[in-house]
Amino acid sequence: MKIAFIYDAVYPFITGGAEKRVYELAKRLVQRGHDVHWYGVGWWWPEKGQKDIEMEGIHLHGVCKPMDLYNCERRSINEAVYFAVRLLPKLGMEKFDVIDCQGFPFFSCFTAKLNSLFGGSPLIITLHEVWNDYWYEYLGKAGFFGKLVEKVMVNLTGRIITVSKKTKFDLNAIKSSEKSLVIPNGIDFNYISKICPAGEKSDVIFAGRLIKEKNVEILIKAISNVKEKIPDIKCCIIGDGPERAKLEKLVQELSIQDNVEFKDFMKDYDNLISYMKSSEVFVLPSTREGFGIVVIEANACGLPVVVVDHKMNAASDLIINNKNGIVSGFSKDDIAENIINMINKKKEMQDGCIQTSKEYDWDKIVDTLEEFYKC
Repeated sequence: MKIAFIYDAVYPFITGGAEKRVYELAKRLVQRGHDVHWYGVGWWWPEKGQKDIEMEGIHLHGVCKPMDLYNCERRSINEAVYFAVRLLPKLGMEKFDVIDCQGFPFFSCFTAKLNSLFGGSPLIITLHEVWNDYWYEYLGKAGFFGKLVEKVMVNLTGRIITVSKKTKFDLNAIKSSEKSLVIPNGIDFNYISKICPAGEKSDVIFAGRLIKEKNVEILIKAISNVKEKIPDIKCCIIGDGPERAKLEKLVQELSIQDNVEFKDFMKDYDNLISYMKSSEVFVLPSTREGFGIVVIEANACGLPVVVVDHKMNAASDLIINNKNGIVSGFSKDDIAENIINMINKKKEMQDGCIQTSKEYDWDKIVDTLEEFYKC
């Protein structure tokens, strides 16, 4: 098949869950003999001096010059619109057996729909999240427009992929989605299994962007509680972001400097996995996750995971209580209790964690994706 992916953020030039998903799927589809194209922002232009390049057999098409994806910690509307406009003539030069367009930012989906109508290429939209009423929290009164555009976007095609059960549930609230299918994000289990633990050990680990929605503050407060029962508890927080200074100050105020250590964002994936493998429990206190791939990565390292129960948190769908982790109440006391519980049960839960993670291996996921493309 001749397949086109559309997403402005291209891995490895931009690193995040959605772009990593497209990359992992695309390279495996190439290995299976498919002709795979990825239309994105030309992040490689300054270095390569070319609009179109090939990477691991994937044809990368630079739609426009590099631009800032974010403005004041939010996705730039100007970038999204500019990318969608420049995409139209570029995409129209080819015909595909299927176009898989990532659903956010929305505007490129409308470009893909025009190509589908006039060029005859079938359109699939992949949804990582459905925000619906969350738009009002994100944009205030202007959230009405975000909600409206989202609803129009999901009705551009009958064939939709959602990355989690929660996203499919949210989709059903605004559209009948009989032809939609959950195809989750994944991991390369064999690759992870070959990475050795780091020399530096910790009891609790968190890795992610230090933003408000990740709620690392409540993890730090929980560690203060845990310290009362485990005085030498060690927590490693890996990541950067606008909340970091505030979080470091909180550690000082709680006098747990000897228990909590901050480490910068790790560009080297192997390094991150090695730190997970030298820990006992992973804690993800986030209240908004479209999927939460870090949960499966931690499971692949043999770690049970503590996540929190929240209507916007798809990561809770990945947990089977007391098999590969636990879904905790959203309070420092509940999280502290469950951290201690998971530390005590880590050895007996290790096999369950690893077996769960194997269900999310990329090769299994590509099998499902190929079948959906052929429908």
